[in-house]
Amino acid sequence: MTDFVLVRHGETVWHDGNRYAGRTDVALTPRGLRQAAALGAWAAGERIDAVVTSPLSRAKLTAAPAARALGLVPRVDERLLEVDFGRGEGLTRDEMRERFPEETAAFLRDPVAHHLPGGEDPRAAAERAGAALADLADEHPDGRVLVVAHSTLVRLLICRQLGIPLAAYRRVFPALHNGALTELRLSDGQTALLRLNAPIAANPVRA
Repeated sequence: MTDFVLVRHGETVWHDGNRYAGRTDVALTPRGLRQAAALGAWAAGERIDAVVTSPLSRAKLTAAPAARALGLVPRVDERLLEVDFGRGEGLTRDEMRERFPEETAAFLRDPVAHHLPGGEDPRAAAERAGAALADLADEHPDGRVLVVAHSTLVRLLICRQLGIPLAAYRRVFPALHNGALTELRLSDGQTALLRLNAPIAANPVRA
């Protein structure tokens, strides 16, 4: 049995306006840095066996205070990169409607069958993230792992692990809050959702 605490990185400079931030290495805002510090304070009182992060700086900076508090060296896993949004990168939804309206309408109907032009197939993103979790579960069969990654990737990953159609990720999980805690338990090939979008002060779930 392995528990995973999944955290979306802190707020970034693209948060205002809800710009699609995939592979662009955008900076954390002052609020995002405070969210990272809060995660570190929370981690100091937790049993965490490993800290794993996306290679993008917004994820690494969010994970750093927690790793320091735990006395761990964070590991970077390329498979935890955010989904590549292709031509949608850096744009708001309204800007995408202006630049490629038909593709945007198709994406909003089904973001998997009609992912953003030039972007990554969400099915491939979910598979790479799932493979990362499976490897970590093998390494920490009775452990608890903190994973700091990204909104779309984590929502796709949750759908994959729980058997929810990937195309439903925006409807079933409309928001993943910056710095909030989502916890999955992997046991005997099955996944349980222990909590979702929990505020940083929430008490951990214990079985």
